[in-house]
Amino acid sequence: MIPYFTILHWLTLSFFLILFIFLTFLSLKAANNNVKLLISMIFASFLVTSFGTVLGIIVLEKYTKKAVLLDVKSRRVFLNETLVVKGRVKNIGKFKINYCKLEIKLVNNGWGGKIQKGTFFKPGGLSIFGSKEEKKQKPNTIKVTRIIIRGGLFPGEIKNFSAIVPYPPYFSNTYINYKLYCH
Repeated sequence: MIPYFTILHWLTLSFFLILFIFLTFLSLKAANNNVKLLISMIFASFLVTSFGTVLGIIVLEKYTKKAVLLDVKSRRVFLNETLVVKGRVKNIGKFKINYCKLEIKLVNNGWGGKIQKGTFFKPGGLSIFGSKEEKKQKPNTIKVTRIIIRGGLFPGEIKNFSAIVPYPPYFSNTYINYKLYCH
């Protein structure tokens, strides 16, 4: 999914393209028919302007594409061991958002859960008759990313979303964290 470019993105790209052309012109003047020096100066100009362009686009993406989550509710479905997250997304920026991703993080025993026996130290013991069958570790953290808005979101517009996340049956006192990324 290519980010939706605003007029600010195109201005940033054109600024750094003009800067690259200017630096290349200065390199031609300063090289004095030395080909190795000319190539190294053009390469350095390319690196500087490329880095500036990428950094400028990243900063613009962060500060021009803003959205917030509203009325987020989650419900556990025991039949298929999932968590259904529903809510709304509002574009609070001044530019159109192309798509939004929601990162949902589930942490087992998130708030003040008891520390279970064997959490920090697993007793090994002496195995005379072969090795013990090791239990497979169950993850205590699940991080899932879902795309919740695809068709675009205009400034001030609100859209509903829903996402389904696997929810292991052994989770208790679960802490749920949401992060929204829009582009």
